Amino acid sequence: AGNEQSWETPCTQLLVFVATPGCDGFPSLDSKESYKLSVSEGSLLLSADAVWGALRGLETFSQLVGRDENGTFYINKTEIVDFPRFPHRGLLLDTSRHYLPLKAILETLDVMAYNKFNVFHWHIVDDPSFPYESLTFPELSKQGAFNAMTHVYTASDVQTVIEYARLRGIRVIAEFDTPGHTLSWGPGAPGLLTPCYLGKYPSGTYGPINPILNSTYQFVTSLFQEVSTVFPDFFLHLGGDEVDFTCWKSNPKIRAFMKEMGFGEDYKKLESFYIQRLLDTVSSLGKGYIVWQEVFDNRVKVRPDTVIHVWKENSTPYMEEMANVTKAGYRALLSAPWYLNRISYGQDWMAAYQVEPLKFEGVPEQKDLVIGGEACMWGEYVDVTNLTPRLW
Repeated sequence: AGNEQSWETPCTQLLVFVATPGCDGFPSLDSKESYKLSVSEGSLLLSADAVWGALRGLETFSQLVGRDENGTFYINKTEIVDFPRFPHRGLLLDTSRHYLPLKAILETLDVMAYNKFNVFHWHIVDDPSFPYESLTFPELSKQGAFNAMTHVYTASDVQTVIEYARLRGIRVIAEFDTPGHTLSWGPGAPGLLTPCYLGKYPSGTYGPINPILNSTYQFVTSLFQEVSTVFPDFFLHLGGDEVDFTCWKSNPKIRAFMKEMGFGEDYKKLESFYIQRLLDTVSSLGKGYIVWQEVFDNRVKVRPDTVIHVWKENSTPYMEEMANVTKAGYRALLSAPWYLNRISYGQDWMAAYQVEPLKFEGVPEQKDLVIGGEACMWGEYVDVTNLTPRLW
């Protein structure tokens, strides 16, 4: 009978024990997120190695608390030992194709925390618009944002996102994709993009970043110097996907440079020439980098600690790509099966749940190189009005 009456002596506090104190740092790929939660008659106990694990445990605890028909809060007895299977559990938001207000980003970070996501991949700029306000190159957003006053992220906005994320144990990894996907950079950075030609004359349109000019590398170095101080995470995402060679091929100066370098007609070599210089620059700034899979597919020389982001579904099945990337000794991040912006009529969510990221041919050492996955929400047809229902 005593047991049945135990609810009359309510538990009023949850004791939280963190072995390694310290709440001021930023989460990282190596953060310890494991915790133990013990709910018994006289005690509620949460213990964790680090504050990041305590955050995850508090999230679990809050989801175990219910209310009965009288409005009384209760929690069932339980013992939980929990830890993540993968250290990188990310979500990509695209704020270039449609601008997302600061509030929408912060709300997304809240829901990420409910679901124990720990990486916000901020695809902040792209062809359509450049909403990032750069202190070094203010013209980029002045000329490249949809609206230079209302559709920008100020330095203060960016700091707000980073701190809001940190308090929820979420890393912010910024992506500045080059040399393609950079049309919005052009108006604010004259001479950066490649002028396209129709026959002998410039057509007035522009292609990817111009990889043959020293001024290009000076610009890229200055921009990434700023970005690497603004965003504290060790990793930057450098893009490197979908470079269209048509404009480069049309430009006589680029053709002359190709000949001079002995690249023949292989424009992948020119792309590699640019990306290698970019990667060296970013390395010298003390940052690690993530790149989309084309950089690996096109055999660009990258550092051994590079993370390859697998997104393509077509040419090579993505599991084969995962096998190839890890066989080459690189860490892999999977997104191909989780493009949440793509919707179909009916229940397409089931396929997302059935993915097994390690279901590829390879030895255990290869499986250990898979750091996790990211769901992507690209913004062609997604803005603040439909972001939340499509995402969650």
